This record gives sequence, C-alpha cells and structure tokens, in this order.
Amino acid sequence: MNRARIPLRKRLLVRLLIASALIAVCSVAATAWLAVTTTTRALREEQGQALADDMDILAQLSGYAATHPDWTGVQATVRALSAKTGRRIALTTTDRTPLADSAPRGTSLPPRAAATVDPLRTDTSTERGAQLSGTDPRVVGPYRLTAAERARLDALARKRQGCFARHGVDTTVTRTPSGRPVVTAAGGTTEPGYVPEPCADGALNTPTPTEERALAALRQGARGCLTRAGLDPATPLSLGVDLTGADPRGPSVAPGFLMKGDAKTVRAAQTCLAEARRAQLDPYVAPVAELFLGGGDQGAAPRWDLSPANKAKVVGAAGLVLAVTFAVTAVVATRLVRPLRALTEAAQQPPERHARVPVTTRDETGILAEAFNDLAERRERLEAQRKALVSDVAHELRSPLTNIRGWLEVTRDGLVEPDTELLAALHEEALVLQRVIDDLRDLAAADAGTLRLHREPVAADDLLAQVAAAHRVAAATAGVTLRTGTDGTPWLDADPVRLRQALGNLVTNAVRHTPSGGAVTLTARREGEQVVLEVADTGSGITAEDLPHVFERFWRAEKSRSRRTGGSGLGLPIVRHLTAAHGGTAEAASTPGAGSVFTLRLPAGAAPRDG
Repeated sequence: MNRARIPLRKRLLVRLLIASALIAVCSVAATAWLAVTTTTRALREEQGQALADDMDILAQLSGYAATHPDWTGVQATVRALSAKTGRRIALTTTDRTPLADSAPRGTSLPPRAAATVDPLRTDTSTERGAQLSGTDPRVVGPYRLTAAERARLDALARKRQGCFARHGVDTTVTRTPSGRPVVTAAGGTTEPGYVPEPCADGALNTPTPTEERALAALRQGARGCLTRAGLDPATPLSLGVDLTGADPRGPSVAPGFLMKGDAKTVRAAQTCLAEARRAQLDPYVAPVAELFLGGGDQGAAPRWDLSPANKAKVVGAAGLVLAVTFAVTAVVATRLVRPLRALTEAAQQPPERHARVPVTTRDETGILAEAFNDLAERRERLEAQRKALVSDVAHELRSPLTNIRGWLEVTRDGLVEPDTELLAALHEEALVLQRVIDDLRDLAAADAGTLRLHREPVAADDLLAQVAAAHRVAAATAGVTLRTGTDGTPWLDADPVRLRQALGNLVTNAVRHTPSGGAVTLTARREGEQVVLEVADTGSGITAEDLPHVFERFWRAEKSRSRRTGGSGLGLPIVRHLTAAHGGTAEAASTPGAGSVFTLRLPAGAAPRDG
C-alpha cells in the first residue's frame, strides 16, 4: 500500500511524537513552576539569612565599639565574623579611612555603606534584628561597678531572692552590662508582680558610690541645658534601671518629679540628660565608623539545601509528571497494542481457517492488518492451487497409465495380439507420461531457482527458423501455415535450448488452437534494450475472463480436460518461468474468433565479434 495514503495525523510516528511532546511540555511546565517557586522561596530565605547575618555583624561590632575606646584591635573580630558569615566586612572612618577589612589590601569598597556603627545613638543589642534609637546599653563607661560593689550587690540580690522564695515567689537573678544584679520573675521577663513588704527594703536599687559619682558628673554636665529648659539644676535624678534586666535604661529624672512636672518640661529634661550622657560616655566608646558589607571572598561558598517543603514539592511534581506520562503512554500503547493483539490471535488460528483481522485504522497498524489479510488470502489461494495441482497431476498421469494398463491386460489375457499398432499406441501413451513428467521437473526446478541456463549469443532469426523447422511437419499435418519474420538482426544473450523450448510450447499451443487453413506467425524485433519475440495465430482466441489464467498450471479453456483439444496444461507456465529465468516477461493478448498473440520480452544481447 502506498504510504502517501496514510493521513499525516494518523501516522504512528506522528502520534508518538505528539505523545512525547505532550509529556515534554508537562515536564517542562512542572520543572519551570518548581524552579520558580523553589528559587523564590530559597532567595527569600537566603535574603532573610543575609539580613540576619548583617544585623548580627552590626550588633557585634557595635558591642565592640561600646566596650573599647578605639578600633585598634578590631581586625581579629572582623576576620572572625567574615569567616563565620562568608561576607566581606570592612570598617572605615566617616571619611573612608580604612580601620579594618577582611578582604586583601587594595580591594575596592562597595559603593555605599551598609550601616553606621555608633553605640551612642543606636541600640542593636536589646532587640535582635532591629536598630533602635538611643544609647546601646552595653556602653556603661563610668557606671561600671567595682568588684567590691558587685560582691555587695550580689549578696543583697541573693537576700532579696531568698525573701521572695519564703513568700512563695520564684525569681531569678540577672546582671546588667555595668555589673548590677537584678531580681526578676521566673522566666526572666518582668519584675515579680507581688513584692512582699519585708522584701521591699530598696537596698538593692540604691546607687552605689561609683554610680553616685557618675550621676553627679551627669548632673553637672546637664546643668546648663536644664537651666535653659527652665528647670532647676538640682532636680533629683534616678538611676533608671529596668528591673527586668532586659532593657536597662540610663539615668533619668526622678519619678517624683515626673509626677509633678508637665509633659513638655519632662521631655525637655530627658533630652538634656540624653545629650549630657552621650557626652559623658563618649570617651569610653570607639569613634563613629562606617560598615561596608560585600559578597565575600573568604570561607566556604554558601550551599543551598532544599527545605522539607521544597523536597515535598519536588516529589509531588515528579509524581504528577510520572502519572501524566504513564496515563498518556497507557492510552497510546493500548491503541497500538489492540490491533497487534488481533493480528496475534488471527495468526494463532488453525491454518485451514485462513483468519482475517478487521482494519479499523489508516495508520501503519492498519496497513499491517491489510497486508496480513492479503497474505491470508494468498495463502488460501495457494492452498487451493496446491490441491488443484495434486488433483490435476493425478488426472494427467491416470489417463495414460490407465490406457497402458488396459492394453497390457487385454494382451496378457490373449484378447489382442501385440502387433505394431498396439505397440505404437503404448509408445504414444508413454511419451505423454514422459512429457508430463519432464514438464513437472522443469517447473519444480524453476520454482526452486535451480533451473540452469547456458547463455551464449543467439541470433533471433536463426532461433525462429529452428523453431519453425521443428514444427513445420505438425503444422502441415494440421493444415496450418507456419511463417517467420525478423525486423533487422536482433541478438540475444540466452540459452538457445531453453528459448527453443519456450517458443516450441507457444507454437504447439498455437497450432493446436488454429483451425485448418489458418496461420501461425513468428516474429522478432528490437525495442530499445529489449528483443520482442511474438507468436501470433488466427485461431479461436481466448475470452477476456479466461485470458488472466492462461499461464496458470493445468489450466485449459475447455474444462473437459481432453488432450484432444488441449495439452497437459503445463506448457504456458513453463514458458513464463523460462522467460523469467532470462530476465524477461511473458504476455498474452487475444481477440475471441480472431486469434491470439503471445509476446516474450527479453534483454537484448551484443552480436559476437568476428574472429
């Protein structure tokens, strides 16, 4: 079947390509979605981690500045932080003079500073991840307690904790950056809500001599500002310690004054104290510095590990893609396998059934089903021909053998004398048997491909003359004129014996079917690379429905199978096989009542060189 007859959309290759494309599109879409969502989440997590690392860097450097009067030894801290976070860290003065840098010398700074390190104006300690306005509580300066004061306050804190415990209140002791202990409720978040009267002695919250000196110096520093704000410089100050210990505030206006003064006056007082406190603490902290952060060129490269949620998405997307793949493949495979199963079941049927399969598609499997049906039909036809061949051979051999047996039996019984006429009849029947056997042998050799040819240059005119001479007596006896004609001198590269056999069969057949007074003509001519040999007669001809069967074995136009009007039925099949063995073709044309023409087309050969 012509492949062009299959619609493009029905071709097996196109359908498989469509299925593959669908699977690929689903895979790409799922991969893209997964990559976008996973990457987005990872970037957010990475940004959050980077921000947390940046705040941690700023908090630690701010803590260094709060506890050191300068940046002399900060290089070691910078390198340690860079190795921990994988970031480049650089500290400079406000005029970009380098103080410390984790990158090699000469490496250019980022275009902008990430933050300003100033513990007197920024609190990065009490609330992680945020920059609060106000002084960093780690800046204690002159408020740092001496060892003796710490020991005395620790004793008071333990005493107060024991008092709380006796009254059923669980407390813990924490310590502020200046060294002052603070009693807080269990959990460390607030001061106990209930303070028993025996425990409220106020001894623990009373400023120490160190703190008194610092407060006096603060009051002296704030005197001018308080006067300008309309306040009495002698206004009492409070140490302002947050008893939770989590957010120790600096000195402030005494609580009693807060109760009496108006809000504007209180705000003015607090502003004066804040400015004076910064001036008081300034000698104890490192100068203001600019912090620069980069991508980092030290330490191990950051790794990206999938989170459990992203792993679940990967597994889910992969499962979905596999499910779609299996579904599409199952549908396509089912449609492909169904006709193949039908073919398998038909092929497994008993041979005598010659089963067919339904053709339901127009793709490659449909073509395969049609080819299978054609094969079954040819096999059925060949089986019928085989049975007919066996029957025909038995019939052809039975008739002469029956005649020979009959004559021999009557001769043995003495009913007929074995005279010359009887022996001639027996000889004729034996020749018929020999001819049938020889024809069957030639056909068997042709079918098996063992028919041997002895090729040589053959002149077509000589070939026709030899065939005509061999059959001229038989033609004259039948009253048929036998003529030959050649156009030019065509040559053949062929086996002359086999060609004479083929032409002889055609002439014998033509003479047999040509009435007395008719003619049989043998002609030869060259057409291109072929030599055309024709045997034409003026006999009864062959009907149109019988013409396709003339080269079949044991076929006769007369169904009576009488050898008086027909031969063994093997002559024309032998002609076809002999012609095919020479690389040619045999054709037949006929007009009923006007005669028939049998044409042999054979490859032309070259004339032999004289020599």
